[in-house]
Amino acid sequence: MSDFLIIGGGVIGMMTALQLADAGHQVTLVDRGECGKEASWAGGGIVSPLYPWRYDAAVSQLSRWSEGVYPSLALRLLEETGIDPEYRQKGLLYLNVDDADKALQWARQLGKPLERVGADFVHAKEPGVAMADDSALWMPTLGSVRNPRLAKALKARLAAMPQVTLKEQCEVSGFIQQGGKVEGIVEGVVTSQGTITAERIIVCGGAWAAQLLSQLNVQLPVRPVKGQMIAYQAPKGLVQRVVLKDGRYIIPRADGLLLVGSTLEEVGFDKSTDEAALASLKQSAEAILPALATCPVAHQWAGLRPGSPTGIPFIGALPEWSNVFVNAGHYRNGLVLAPASTHLLVDQLLGREPLIDPAPYQLTSERLIQA
Repeated sequence: MSDFLIIGGGVIGMMTALQLADAGHQVTLVDRGECGKEASWAGGGIVSPLYPWRYDAAVSQLSRWSEGVYPSLALRLLEETGIDPEYRQKGLLYLNVDDADKALQWARQLGKPLERVGADFVHAKEPGVAMADDSALWMPTLGSVRNPRLAKALKARLAAMPQVTLKEQCEVSGFIQQGGKVEGIVEGVVTSQGTITAERIIVCGGAWAAQLLSQLNVQLPVRPVKGQMIAYQAPKGLVQRVVLKDGRYIIPRADGLLLVGSTLEEVGFDKSTDEAALASLKQSAEAILPALATCPVAHQWAGLRPGSPTGIPFIGALPEWSNVFVNAGHYRNGLVLAPASTHLLVDQLLGREPLIDPAPYQLTSERLIQA
């Protein structure tokens, strides 16, 4: 029997497993498909909420802590696995920001570098970017990570750790329960590969977390929200840093691939792509960087975000099952918040002093019945 069973092998589940294994615990991680191939793979990899000043303080606390972790985490994984997550800190240019004064006030309060800049500054940084007006915002500390490679590196590190058992293509179909609510415990799970037992269960199922927990009669208000993205194969250096305009962004990779995202679609668990989204994303991208009109779109894909009512994730113990814990509902910021949210949960699991106040993230009855 493992000390911990983690359900869900995205970056949340894998970072949780890594921290528990680092602390000397036996961990089993199961995923219904392949580790890191759902929302963790599908996103863009910006290590910040898109407009961080528009979020609740509970999200900002997690994002600020996580942002400082990624440089060292990327170096660690590169050294341990030989796989480079490609962390890049080139800053972000915000175009067409209609609440710039609020953004600057937020930055001053937190001591965050953010400044108003003009067209000359933008064109010096990114000569190919088109500006509709003479004002933009510049955040020099923002970084990004190549999330598919981050997930690949995390999986490789976990596979090499003797304390960790990875089970892919292993779908959970039920919980093994002893007793009932309030005083009950979950002894393990029934899966497509047989029964797995553990002392404590951690649900990190992303958009599928609510489906899993419904088997324990827990109504977690997490739903799938589809996002479609595209990628252009462009000459290296066409754009060097993240550029954001009207909620759409361009993210450069070291090999010239330029990611563009993303849509927000309430269509259940549908991950299909369509021509309307392709046209909309192309229009947004080429309005930011006109030279993309001559570049081919190399890829189009979709992923499912774990949407929650306020974007504040659910992190902590289930109130009615003493050994079941949850880390889910990060909406658009799963990768952004992963280092802090997993550290916060592991603090609780191991009885350590939490890095921040866990209260805003707890699974209270008030939060669970929101819809």
